[in-house]
Amino acid sequence: MSDETPTTDDRDPASVVTGTIDHVLALAATWPAWDGRPRHTDERLYTPHKAIRRVTDHLIDHLAELEARLAGQETIPDHWHASASTTPADLATFTDHDLDEAKSRLTRLGLIWATRLNALTPDHLDHSPGEGWTFRQIAFHLTESTYYADAVGNLTTHSD
Repeated sequence: MSDETPTTDDRDPASVVTGTIDHVLALAATWPAWDGRPRHTDERLYTPHKAIRRVTDHLIDHLAELEARLAGQETIPDHWHASASTTPADLATFTDHDLDEAKSRLTRLGLIWATRLNALTPDHLDHSPGEGWTFRQIAFHLTESTYYADAVGNLTTHSD
Protein backbone atom coordinates (compact mmCIF):
# COMPACT_ATOMS: atom_id res chain seq x y z
CA MET A 1 0.00 0.00 0.00
CA SER A 2 1.10 3.51 -0.66
CA ASP A 3 1.63 6.58 1.48
CA GLU A 4 1.40 8.81 -1.59
CA THR A 5 -1.48 11.27 -1.74
CA PRO A 6 -4.39 9.37 -3.31
CA THR A 7 -5.61 10.42 -6.72
CA THR A 8 -9.31 11.21 -6.86
CA ASP A 9 -11.80 11.65 -9.67
CA ASP A 10 -15.46 12.56 -10.09
CA ARG A 11 -16.83 9.28 -8.72
CA ASP A 12 -18.95 9.43 -5.59
CA PRO A 13 -16.65 8.68 -2.60
CA ALA A 14 -19.28 6.50 -0.92
CA SER A 15 -19.59 4.39 -4.08
CA VAL A 16 -15.81 4.11 -4.26
CA VAL A 17 -15.71 2.61 -0.76
CA THR A 18 -18.67 0.29 -1.24
CA GLY A 19 -17.27 -0.78 -4.63
CA THR A 20 -14.02 -1.69 -2.91
CA ILE A 21 -15.92 -3.83 -0.43
CA ASP A 22 -17.91 -5.46 -3.25
CA HIS A 23 -14.63 -6.37 -4.98
CA VAL A 24 -13.20 -7.91 -1.80
CA LEU A 25 -16.38 -9.89 -1.11
CA ALA A 26 -16.55 -11.18 -4.68
CA LEU A 27 -13.08 -12.66 -4.25
CA ALA A 28 -13.86 -13.88 -0.73
CA ALA A 29 -16.79 -15.86 -2.12
CA THR A 30 -14.18 -18.16 -3.69
CA TRP A 31 -12.05 -18.58 -0.58
CA PRO A 32 -13.83 -21.58 0.99
CA ALA A 33 -11.88 -23.44 -1.76
CA TRP A 34 -8.57 -22.31 -0.18
CA ASP A 35 -6.07 -25.18 0.12
CA GLY A 36 -4.52 -23.86 3.34
CA ARG A 37 -1.30 -22.66 1.74
CA PRO A 38 -0.55 -18.97 2.29
CA ARG A 39 0.02 -16.92 -0.85
CA HIS A 40 3.35 -15.09 -1.13
CA THR A 41 3.20 -11.50 -2.37
CA ASP A 42 5.85 -8.82 -1.92
CA GLU A 43 7.77 -11.00 0.56
CA ARG A 44 4.69 -11.35 2.79
CA LEU A 45 2.17 -14.09 3.38
CA TYR A 46 -1.54 -13.68 2.71
CA THR A 47 -4.46 -15.91 3.62
CA PRO A 48 -8.21 -15.42 3.37
CA HIS A 49 -8.55 -14.55 7.07
CA LYS A 50 -5.61 -12.16 6.94
CA ALA A 51 -7.05 -10.40 3.88
CA ILE A 52 -10.40 -9.89 5.62
CA ARG A 53 -8.65 -8.72 8.80
CA ARG A 54 -6.50 -6.21 6.94
CA VAL A 55 -9.37 -4.79 4.86
CA THR A 56 -11.52 -4.49 8.00
CA ASP A 57 -8.71 -2.87 10.00
CA HIS A 58 -8.03 -0.40 7.18
CA LEU A 59 -11.69 0.64 7.04
CA ILE A 60 -11.91 1.00 10.83
CA ASP A 61 -8.61 2.90 11.18
CA HIS A 62 -9.57 5.53 8.63
CA LEU A 63 -13.14 5.78 9.93
CA ALA A 64 -11.74 6.51 13.40
CA GLU A 65 -9.47 9.16 11.84
CA LEU A 66 -12.37 10.78 9.98
CA GLU A 67 -14.61 10.86 13.05
CA ALA A 68 -11.86 12.24 15.30
CA ARG A 69 -11.07 15.00 12.83
CA LEU A 70 -14.75 15.93 12.48
CA ALA A 71 -14.99 16.14 16.28
CA GLY A 72 -11.89 18.33 16.45
CA GLN A 73 -9.91 15.69 18.32
CA GLU A 74 -6.44 14.32 17.77
CA THR A 75 -6.31 11.11 15.81
CA ILE A 76 -4.80 7.99 17.35
CA PRO A 77 -1.82 6.75 15.35
CA ASP A 78 -2.03 3.23 13.98
CA HIS A 79 0.61 1.13 15.72
CA TRP A 80 -0.51 -2.12 14.10
CA HIS A 81 2.12 -3.94 12.10
CA ALA A 82 -0.13 -4.17 9.07
CA SER A 83 0.50 -7.08 6.78
CA ALA A 84 3.90 -7.91 8.30
CA SER A 85 2.12 -9.97 10.97
CA THR A 86 0.50 -13.30 10.22
CA THR A 87 -1.35 -14.63 13.23
CA PRO A 88 -2.29 -18.26 13.96
CA ALA A 89 -5.92 -17.27 13.34
CA ASP A 90 -4.95 -16.06 9.85
CA LEU A 91 -3.89 -19.62 9.01
CA ALA A 92 -7.24 -21.20 9.91
CA THR A 93 -9.46 -22.82 7.31
CA PHE A 94 -11.79 -20.31 5.64
CA THR A 95 -15.31 -21.76 5.75
CA ASP A 96 -18.70 -20.73 4.41
CA HIS A 97 -19.45 -19.52 7.95
CA ASP A 98 -16.34 -17.29 7.84
CA LEU A 99 -17.50 -15.94 4.49
CA ASP A 100 -20.93 -15.16 5.94
CA GLU A 101 -19.32 -13.31 8.87
CA ALA A 102 -17.01 -11.38 6.54
CA LYS A 103 -19.97 -10.37 4.34
CA SER A 104 -21.91 -9.19 7.37
CA ARG A 105 -19.00 -7.25 8.88
CA LEU A 106 -17.79 -5.61 5.67
CA THR A 107 -21.29 -4.80 4.44
CA ARG A 108 -22.05 -3.04 7.73
CA LEU A 109 -18.77 -1.12 7.55
CA GLY A 110 -19.59 -0.14 3.98
CA LEU A 111 -22.97 1.17 5.10
CA ILE A 112 -21.35 3.21 7.88
CA TRP A 113 -18.84 4.67 5.44
CA ALA A 114 -21.50 5.45 2.82
CA THR A 115 -23.77 7.07 5.41
CA ARG A 116 -20.93 9.19 6.79
CA LEU A 117 -19.55 10.25 3.39
CA ASN A 118 -23.01 11.03 1.99
CA ALA A 119 -23.67 13.30 5.00
CA LEU A 120 -20.64 15.43 4.21
CA THR A 121 -20.79 18.45 1.97
CA PRO A 122 -18.49 18.68 -1.04
CA ASP A 123 -16.58 21.34 0.90
CA HIS A 124 -16.05 18.95 3.84
CA LEU A 125 -14.93 16.22 1.44
CA ASP A 126 -12.36 18.46 -0.23
CA HIS A 127 -11.38 20.81 2.63
CA SER A 128 -11.47 18.46 5.58
CA PRO A 129 -10.68 19.59 9.12
CA GLY A 130 -7.50 18.53 10.87
CA GLU A 131 -4.22 17.24 9.54
CA GLY A 132 -3.92 14.74 6.72
CA TRP A 133 -5.57 13.80 3.48
CA THR A 134 -8.99 15.16 2.61
CA PHE A 135 -11.92 12.87 3.33
CA ARG A 136 -12.36 12.38 -0.43
CA GLN A 137 -8.70 11.30 -0.67
CA ILE A 138 -9.17 8.91 2.25
CA ALA A 139 -12.17 7.31 0.51
CA PHE A 140 -10.11 6.80 -2.64
CA HIS A 141 -7.15 5.55 -0.60
CA LEU A 142 -9.37 2.80 0.82
CA THR A 143 -9.44 1.23 -2.64
CA GLU A 144 -5.88 0.13 -1.93
CA SER A 145 -7.38 -2.39 0.51
CA THR A 146 -8.15 -4.59 -2.47
CA TYR A 147 -4.42 -5.37 -2.46
CA TYR A 148 -4.93 -7.85 0.38
CA ALA A 149 -7.81 -9.63 -1.29
CA ASP A 150 -6.07 -9.61 -4.66
CA ALA A 151 -3.04 -11.24 -3.00
CA VAL A 152 -5.24 -14.23 -2.17
CA GLY A 153 -7.08 -13.95 -5.47
CA ASN A 154 -9.98 -15.75 -7.05
CA LEU A 155 -9.55 -19.34 -5.93
CA THR A 156 -12.01 -20.81 -8.39
CA THR A 157 -9.61 -19.93 -11.19
CA HIS A 158 -6.33 -20.31 -9.26
CA SER A 159 -3.88 -22.93 -10.38
CA ASP A 160 -0.39 -23.60 -9.07
